[in-house]
Amino acid sequence: MSALAAARTGAGLTTVCVPQQAWAIHAAALTCVMVHPVAGEGATQWQSGLESLLEDHRLSALLIGPGALGGTQPSGLKGLVLTVLASGRPVVLDADALTVFADDPALLFAAIAGHSRPVVLTPHEGEFARLFRDPSVGLTGDKLSRARAAARLSGAVVLLKGADTVVATPDGRAAINRHAPPCLATAGAGDVLAGMILGLLAQGMPAWQAACAAVWLHGEAAAAFGPGLIADDLPGLIPQALKRLN
Repeated sequence: MSALAAARTGAGLTTVCVPQQAWAIHAAALTCVMVHPVAGEGATQWQSGLESLLEDHRLSALLIGPGALGGTQPSGLKGLVLTVLASGRPVVLDADALTVFADDPALLFAAIAGHSRPVVLTPHEGEFARLFRDPSVGLTGDKLSRARAAARLSGAVVLLKGADTVVATPDGRAAINRHAPPCLATAGAGDVLAGMILGLLAQGMPAWQAACAAVWLHGEAAAAFGPGLIADDLPGLIPQALKRLN
């Protein structure tokens, strides 16, 4: 769903990196998306496969996290996230790529600090609480203040999801999205949102603007469908949402 959302948002060439044993499943389901298989199941093989994929300089932005722990162990996923952050591309970190650093957030934040391109973190409240336990963030404060503090601490654009999604930057800029219909509260919708941010980053949009625009478009696509929406519906609704901006 993330890959389809990125493609629908205008990413162009879109590639999913998957285990060799799952290649046929993904290749059959994703006819407009390239599928890059990685042989073996250990962290070393995955590291090598990702590094090989990153040699393709046409890949201008990266997303890691949705479903990632289904293909590797936590220690291996940490290594993959660090490899992605060392790639010199804009990066979106979502889901498992956030949770895996719950025991060592400082390691993630140090890697972000050493990354030369923008990073967007897209936690929901549970992931946020696991990653941002530092007293400087304050988990009992208001959502806007917490998101701003988390962005300062991490050095990344932080998109704290919910009915009132907040997008905050390390320099204190912030936006609150009010365009989120209740039907968006469905499993997998966040994966689609991460893919939409990726699609905009891949086209060169700055990280804060990409995150804000994607959140609004995400809500616009959902509002056009209404009750009964599931995450699978969302990628196909993106083109009409984009047309309504013209």
